[in-house]
Amino acid sequence: QVQLVESGGGLVQAGGSLRLSCAASGRTLVLYTMAWFRQAPGKAREFVSAISRSGGSTFYADSVKGRFTISRDNAKNTVYLQMNSLEPEDTAVYSCAADYSTWDTRRVITTAVYDSWGQGTQVTVSS
Repeated sequence: QVQLVESGGGLVQAGGSLRLSCAASGRTLVLYTMAWFRQAPGKAREFVSAISRSGGSTFYADSVKGRFTISRDNAKNTVYLQMNSLEPEDTAVYSCAADYSTWDTRRVITTAVYDSWGQGTQVTVSS
């Protein structure tokens, strides 16, 4: 199993930007489809974005499309989430997840398929 550690969260004003990182250890990240999920207080965990093993395919939730960009550097065993034009509604704990499987946009939005999860990093957007 791969171990995941997120970083980069913090407090930012609406309209600002943050870049989250997800560093992997234990196994090479190139074996995994990777995703970001988020969970706001009192709400269910929701899908944010996913990226294929090679980085050639990406998928976004409608709520973040055009504002967030997922990327990966397999040589550094790290996945990133660049978040621009942040809104108070983006406030949540953001977690990365790894799926030991090939790319499938129907699969990547489902929390149950992921083998490993990070502990999460808090993102707070003030109005």
